[in-house]
Amino acid sequence: MQKDFDSWNEKKKDINTKENLYYFHAREVWWCSLGINIGYEQDGKNEQFERPVLIIKKYSKDTALAVPITSRIKENIYYFPFMKDNEIYSVVISQIRLISTKRLSRYMYRMSEETFNQIIKKLKEMF
Repeated sequence: MQKDFDSWNEKKKDINTKENLYYFHAREVWWCSLGINIGYEQDGKNEQFERPVLIIKKYSKDTALAVPITSRIKENIYYFPFMKDNEIYSVVISQIRLISTKRLSRYMYRMSEETFNQIIKKLKEMF
């Protein structure tokens, strides 16, 4: 599959100039412009190169630790399935990463504390 790195680079320039206007917290799910990435790293989709991410930890108003969310379900140690609105999604725990909060675009919802704690447990087991 051919990747459109040029369009992502233009969008990335715009994202870099924007101010951090959002207040966010751990356990929240946001649309995030992850971009076009190399190899098997999770890519964003649509014109904004977005995908949902779960905020794991807020480091500052400018940075957070996040994991991407996908509708693809895989049964292995790197994917953690969860239910939201009667749909199954997965957190891709192997793709945990530090993000600039400039990448955040829209708040989606706050994950239940129980599900969030299960994900944190899986992350700790991975390390």
